[in-house]
Amino acid sequence: MRLSTCLLLTGLFACGNALAHGLWTEQRRGNIETVYGHGEEDNAFDATKISGAWAYDRAGKMIPVTVERLADHARLQPLKPPAIMAVALDNGAWSKTPDGQWINQGRSQVPNSTQSLHTYKYSLAIYEEGAKLPELKQLKMVIVPEVDPLEVGPGKPLPVRVLVDGKPMAGVKLVGDYRGAPDEISATTDAEGRAKVMVRNQGLNIIAAEVELPVKGDADIETRGLFASLTFVGQGHHH
Repeated sequence: MRLSTCLLLTGLFACGNALAHGLWTEQRRGNIETVYGHGEEDNAFDATKISGAWAYDRAGKMIPVTVERLADHARLQPLKPPAIMAVALDNGAWSKTPDGQWINQGRSQVPNSTQSLHTYKYSLAIYEEGAKLPELKQLKMVIVPEVDPLEVGPGKPLPVRVLVDGKPMAGVKLVGDYRGAPDEISATTDAEGRAKVMVRNQGLNIIAAEVELPVKGDADIETRGLFASLTFVGQGHHH
């Protein structure tokens, strides 16, 4: 009984840490699917939490995209195949009760909470070599590749820069293979928000990072939690 109550109360998190899940996109059966999970986990989630999706062509021009909200996840349908895809998920406010459960409400509604935060997840996918990155102001946290990630190749370092609220952030820990080794830190950003992350896989690479930022003067939360992923294929398919 306890487990089911816990699942019911926490909705997405099944008693886990409110920051422990990430967001990325994968191409499956010819569709671009949003994935919400941690490592090998691929969890069902409320598709209404996808707050935005943006697709771009190789020149960085926007392509219209529809978010198809399915029962357990969201599918992205750009008007034509994109070179770049960005997605945002607003996970709402979460409060932790004294007995360690997470509830999807702010602390004004959970007065005895020991911790309260609002989490946002952002994903950036690069599909085509030579794609020009647009300004990504709508992503409050983004891992920006400083060279074309599709041209680096497995076993070689990819230089990246982490921007939070549009500014470089130091001391951000980067996970080089979020699906295969989600707790293994590959690099930490320097004073200019830069780091080099080894490209791990021939197939899909998911580089990820998360930060917690203090929030002042908010009745519902004390922390803003941001997660960002950068996905690309390590070795291009040359037909």
